[in-house]
Amino acid sequence: MGSFSIWHWLIVLLVVVLIFGTKKLKNVGSDLGSAVKGFKDGMRDGSADTPVNPNAQVPHQQKSADAGTVDVEAKTKS
Repeated sequence: MGSFSIWHWLIVLLVVVLIFGTKKLKNVGSDLGSAVKGFKDGMRDGSADTPVNPNAQVPHQQKSADAGTVDVEAKTKS
């Protein structure tokens, strides 16, 4: 009861191929491969940046006001 034999895996593989077809499985495999490659490239590019210090404080920066932005304070009616 611990693990499946090779015959169980072959039957499962046959059922999956019959349901999805080989063309769709090929497309899923290539999509997954390109996603993993993109993830690895992103991780490699991210590690090339300066090291991140988790204890460093981010300085407060004053945001420049847009001409179309109105800064108001809400008050309650009395």
